[in-house]
Amino acid sequence: MKIGVISDTHGLLRPEAVQRLAGVAHIIHAGDIGRREVIECLGLIAPVIAIRGNVDTADWAASYPATRTFELGGRSIHVVHDVHDLALDPRAGGIDVVISGHSHQPRIETVDGVLYLNPGSAGPRRFSLPVTLAILELSESGVRPVIHDLPLAR
Repeated sequence: MKIGVISDTHGLLRPEAVQRLAGVAHIIHAGDIGRREVIECLGLIAPVIAIRGNVDTADWAASYPATRTFELGGRSIHVVHDVHDLALDPRAGGIDVVISGHSHQPRIETVDGVLYLNPGSAGPRRFSLPVTLAILELSESGVRPVIHDLPLAR
């Protein structure tokens, strides 16, 4: 099962992101959505699981939780916008994957058997950081994350 993982769109859903996400079974948005329309457009690609980030303060964002734990493809996934706000022990809680955003810096790291994935930012470019998202493949044999740089139109 292929899962699209995106974060920090800040109201901008790039056509390059839409193209890269085509064909995924689900999309996870790790917060700083920016505008309701971002989730509506992502929902045309695949079902979306989203949390709110620190910029998601408008009334439309109130229905999104600050964190969420769920199961997809037989794996337990916890989503929190800022990994520094992680308020549980993922390993003790049986969590396989922790997804976060906020830093705009893509990251793939495994700690104590738990995969930590930050897809980076797919929204407006910040400083010299790349514009990225991730695809997370879930299978019986394991999880395989890949960070994708988005080729931006000039």
